[in-house]
Amino acid sequence: MDMTRIRDRMVEHHVTRRGIRDQSVIGAMRMVPRENFVPPGSEEFAYEDAPLSIGEGQTISQPFIVALMLEKANLNAGDKVLEVGTGSGYASALISRIARHVYSIERHEKLALQARERFEKLGYRNIDVHVGDGSKGLAKAAPFDAIIVSAGAPKVPTALKEQLHLGGRLIIPVGGGEGQRLKRFTRTSAAAFEEEDLGGVRFVPLIGEDAWTASHPMYTATAPSLPGTVASEPSSPHDGQGEGMENHKLPALPHQHHQEAEIRLTIDDEGDIAS
Repeated sequence: MDMTRIRDRMVEHHVTRRGIRDQSVIGAMRMVPRENFVPPGSEEFAYEDAPLSIGEGQTISQPFIVALMLEKANLNAGDKVLEVGTGSGYASALISRIARHVYSIERHEKLALQARERFEKLGYRNIDVHVGDGSKGLAKAAPFDAIIVSAGAPKVPTALKEQLHLGGRLIIPVGGGEGQRLKRFTRTSAAAFEEEDLGGVRFVPLIGEDAWTASHPMYTATAPSLPGTVASEPSSPHDGQGEGMENHKLPALPHQHHQEAEIRLTIDDEGDIAS
């Protein structure tokens, strides 16, 4: 099969014809081989506009929804982005073709390992993969220009809002039994956020201390067993997991210097980054 042709057709039929206009998102979707992010034997279904099972009770989201979330995040080339719910790694791969650096956190170690291996094979070296509770975000790498949550939460985890830059955008599915709504929160001051409803969606649950907990039927305990950090050689960034917020001090907004990037898998139960 000519996957490049099929990929282009997917972008035309399921992305641009359905209203996605952001050229950086469209370009990334034409570039990233989605067939590399589905289980072996499922490649022929990679470009259908439907979610696919990837194991561990998780899915790779349908292409249009991924494109919509990225477009609504208003990503820029210099951005530092957190994805909560790495899953297959497809969304993080797309983000890495647009933004300067991506931090991606996944509670299932097996999925995190598989995603890291895919990034290495594709030469995507501006992605850090962490194993941990995505509902807590990744405090030591914050603040972020954008946070994209690829799983549904009963309410917006406060930690994720706190870890946004001033002007940062949080894209997250929110809701319980009554259904999920895709929301965008934009930080306008220390404790103020602009909230927008982007429509109804259906995502797997975000499991974590500040999201769905052990009472959820899809809960499984996370038991990391890997040594600290596995890193690849550094290279260029583009190489081939609403409620009111507690009144916390706004994180410092330092100038973000460009740094050489790497793919890193870190076991991280407390949100810390191994040095």
